[in-house]
Order: sequence, then structure tokens, then C-alpha cells
Amino acid sequence: MTRGKTGKPYHHGELREALVAAGRKLLEEKGLRGFTLRECARRAEVSHAAPAHHFASIDDLLGEIAARGYHELTEAMMAEAKRVDGDAAARLVAQGVGYMAFAAANPVLFQLMFSREANRFETPVLHAAAKSAYHLHREAVEAVIPQASGEVKERMVDFAWAAVHGFITLVLEGQLGEKDSPRALKSRGLATLSAMVEAVVRAGGAPLAS
Repeated sequence: MTRGKTGKPYHHGELREALVAAGRKLLEEKGLRGFTLRECARRAEVSHAAPAHHFASIDDLLGEIAARGYHELTEAMMAEAKRVDGDAAARLVAQGVGYMAFAAANPVLFQLMFSREANRFETPVLHAAAKSAYHLHREAVEAVIPQASGEVKERMVDFAWAAVHGFITLVLEGQLGEKDSPRALKSRGLATLSAMVEAVVRAGGAPLAS
């Protein structure tokens, strides 16, 4: 058990959660360049040496934050898919909506998850979390074109992900929709997702729904 500067005792699991929460808030406020273990410890009200009980380095803490981000991304995609009472194509669009909504609500975390720096702090937990989100996307695409060849499915999985990820990344970087209202931007996003699904369906040789 570790004591905070205020004298409040932290149990083992509580300190870990406090550090993750402090780290995520710090990341949102300062970005990756302003992220330090010492500041995370200060915000969690523990000594600067306390994080070592749970995270051997700053990369370990960032890896945990990114892994949790992937879990949240997966949950957002699944939640939107559950709202749709339709076919596989509608569910694929809905998952794309969840993907974009998560990114828009958590831009700094989203950037961390897909940044080049992520290779530096990748852990088995982070790798598994990222793969979980990817497999959910893959299953959704393959469900739209179940009769397509393995090669076509592989190509469409890549294409669909590039379309969803590329659109929201351009939006977050201010390269797309800068002058659009939130409503207009949402409409553009939905139009992009619809066009993506239409292309997947055509590539898979399946007839378009009327």
C-alpha cells in the first residue's frame, strides 16, 4: 500500500488506476511531449518513485493508456452496431460511425494509439487490444461479402479501414470539413461510410440492396 501526499492510502490496484487516470488527463492536456511520470505521480498525489510499483517506465504507462483506448474503441464500434436492426452492410456503416465518434471524442488518445511512437511502447496487452479492434472490423467487412475470395476480402478489409480511418484523421488534423457545421460534417462522414460499403459490396460481387 502506498500513501499519497495527502496521507490517503492507496491499495495496490487503486494506485494503478489513479496513475492511469492521471496519465490520461495529462495526455489530453499536454500531449505526448508534455507527458512525464513525475507529473502523473504529482497528480495522483504520490511520490515520484511510486509509479515504479506498477509501471517500470513512461512507455509502460503509455502502453496501458493506449490499450484501454483500443478497448474503448471496440466498445464504441460494437455499441453503434447494436443500435442497427439491419443487414451486414448497415452494421458495417454503424461500426464506422462508432469508430469516428470515438476518435472525435478522444482526439489525443486516438493519435497516441495510431502514432509511430506506439511501436516504442507496444506490449502484449496493447497488441492484443489493437488486434481485437481490427478483428471486429475485419469480421464486419467479411460479413458483407461472405462469398468473395480470400484475396478480395483482404483487399476490402484494408480499403474499408483506410476509408474510415483516413476520413476522421483528416478531420482531426483540420484538413477536411474545417468550415462545415457539426451536422454537415456528420453528413459527410455518413456519405463516406455509405460509399465505402457500396464499394465493398461491388468488389465482393454481391448485389446492392434496393
